[in-house]
Order: sequence, then C-alpha cells, then structure tokens
Amino acid sequence: MKFEDYHFSGEVLKGIRKAGFKRPTDIQYKSIPHIVNGEDVFAIAQTGTGKTGAYAIPIIHHIQKRKKKERRPDGIKCIVLVPTHELALQQEEFFSEIAQYAKVKVMGLIGGVKQDVQIETLEKRVDILIATPGRMFDLIAQGHLKVHRVETLVLDEADHMLDLGFIKDIKDLIMKLPKRKQTLFFSATINPSIKKLAYSIIRKNAIRIQFSPKDPVSKNIDHAVAYIDMDDKRFFLERIINEHENSKILVFARTKVRVERIAKAMERVNIPTLTIHSDKTQQERSDVMADFSKGEITTLIATDVTARGIDIPNVEMVINYDVPEKAENYVHRIGRTGRGKKRGEAMTFCSEREMELLEAIKDYLQHDIPVIEISKTDYNDTLILTHDQKDKLGAILQEIESIEDRKRKKKKKKK
Repeated sequence: MKFEDYHFSGEVLKGIRKAGFKRPTDIQYKSIPHIVNGEDVFAIAQTGTGKTGAYAIPIIHHIQKRKKKERRPDGIKCIVLVPTHELALQQEEFFSEIAQYAKVKVMGLIGGVKQDVQIETLEKRVDILIATPGRMFDLIAQGHLKVHRVETLVLDEADHMLDLGFIKDIKDLIMKLPKRKQTLFFSATINPSIKKLAYSIIRKNAIRIQFSPKDPVSKNIDHAVAYIDMDDKRFFLERIINEHENSKILVFARTKVRVERIAKAMERVNIPTLTIHSDKTQQERSDVMADFSKGEITTLIATDVTARGIDIPNVEMVINYDVPEKAENYVHRIGRTGRGKKRGEAMTFCSEREMELLEAIKDYLQHDIPVIEISKTDYNDTLILTHDQKDKLGAILQEIESIEDRKRKKKKKKK
C-alpha cells in the first residue's frame, strides 16, 4: 500500500514525499485509517517503527481538510504532549516538514526559552501545538494559550511521562479540553500503570493496536555485552571510538557527573566529544543536538534525556557505558540506532557491580545477550589487571625507576 491510497491532499502527499516516506510502516498502516475516522487509538509499538508519522500525517490531513471547508474561529486544534524538550523540538520539525505545503501551522512549546517570542507566535493562529507540560500550563494559567477548541490530544512516549510524574498534569489538561475530542495514546512499552492511565482518558470503544514482538529489540540492531571493570571502561571506549572514527556514536552514562567525567577522559586522549544532560541550558542542548546531527563531532555522551523518542540521523553505534538502571531503558537507548531500515550496533559495558542490572535486562528481554570476550590487548594494548595486580605493577615500576635513577647518578659521578 502507498500513501496515495489514503486519498490525502496533494499538499500533504508532497510533504510526505519531502520527508522521504514512500510506503507506510506497519504501525502507520494500522493506525492511519482509524485516526482519519476520528476514533480514539491506544497504540503500542517498538521504538523506531514510525509512530510519529502514524498520527502526524492524519492529523495534518484532518486539519487542512477542515480549514478548506469552513472558517472556524482561531485556536489550537491539536495538542501533542511529550515528556522532553528534545522530543518536542524533533516533533515540531517533523510535523512542520509534512505540513509545509498544507498551510497547517505547527509550534513547539518548551521551557528554558523566553516566553515573549512564544506568546507572539501563539497569536499567529497556530493549529498544532507540540508541548512539554511545564511551559504549556504556565501559558494557560496566564491566559495566553487557549485550549477550548482542541479537537485532538496526542500523548506520545506516555510511559516516560508516567515515569516523570506527569500524570496529574495530563489529567489537569484533559479537564480543560472539550469533552468531544479525539485522544491518541502512543507508547513504546506497556505495563499495568500505562494501561490504567490509557483507559482513564480514552473512550471505551478506542481502537487498540499493538506491535509487541517477543524480542522488544529491533531486528535491525546487533547488540552485545562486554564484561569490563568499571575503572577500565574508558580505555575500551577510547579504543572503539578510534576504530570507528567516521561513525556516529552515542554513549549513555548513568548521571550527568559521569557524562562530564567520561568527556574529560576522552579529551585527555585527544578525542573530541559532545555532552548533553539536564544541567545544560535549552540553547546548549539544542546546539549540541544540531552539531551531532550534522556530524561535526561524531561522539555524543548523554544521560537518558536523549534515550526516549529522539530520532538522531545515522547513529551507527550506541554504547551503554553504564548499564541502565531501568531494564526497559536498555531498549530505548539502543533503539537510537538501527532505525527504519538501517542496521545498527550496540554494546553494553558491564562491571561486576552492575551484574544485577544486566540480569534484570535479560529478564525483561526474555533472552540472553551475546557476550563479547575481551582480551588483554583490547584496551589499546593496555593490560586488564585486578586492583592487587595494579598495586604490584605500580610497586615494580617504581622500583625499576629507582634503579634507573641510581644508574644515572653513578654515571654522573664517573664523569
């Protein structure tokens, strides 16, 4: 089936082609007809399967069609609620590309930037608002954002919004929206909490669509684990980056402090990297994402702020420098590569103290993860030693240095 078979307008089809889409993915094929018909949809699908296109395309089609037929009062027609700034900006770009010929206006609304420009943009008849909860509620409270004409509400990466404690914000927003609206609920994972949230906000006759293969990791991703001492991880990372100097590599660490430490370790061996985490301003985060996307620097070190929903072009490898603390985040992290029809690689560095976390991931996946055996020469010819061995080696090297120093002194005396 082709997108032309859905009878979208020429302007929407032109935007779809401009975005590089030819045929709908499975989730798009299943979702689009129901969304076009105005039905509520509860959809679960793997990361990288085209979920955004599944709702963006029919929403743009619907709004353009209504604007052509009738002159309705101004007001936001669709709100897409997302958990992170990066995802909101990415969605804004995606929607804008599809909508550019259809005269449907799209706006991303996030915190960390000045309100004045956002308020000015809202006054220019925005049709689709893609927002994170914080700034959106600020502008609603101030009276700058009217939501009484919203026809469609989309909750994207709903499981992550639940993790971040946004459930009250979601329910508060729903109370402000018209009762007769379409609700689209999209998530990469499902659990009892997600089900409870979904069924509390969608209609009873909502369409449920689920693509959950036995293995939640995309078949396009070759992933493995390497057992590496915590103190030795930086040597192996250095080796991998040097061996893939033209590849785009995304490295995940557990905390923002560790992100910066890893970056400094790479800097000491003349490897340039970019970093992204919650301590950076929104402008800094946007600049980093732009630079990494363009490939000006090919290694990005990040916390999980970039793990969910972000589609960074052509990431060839993901490295879990730290094993993720939440098993499902393993799938989201490595899902940044192998997107669409492209293949990707992922490797996890696991120290002895992280074994329990790794076991939880295996339980979640319901299968083992292939193991890469590390030899003593795999750290740029740096020996892998236990702490006792390192202490002994240090003592031996000091003794050798002391002997060499005594020899030099004897030579000076003879002269």
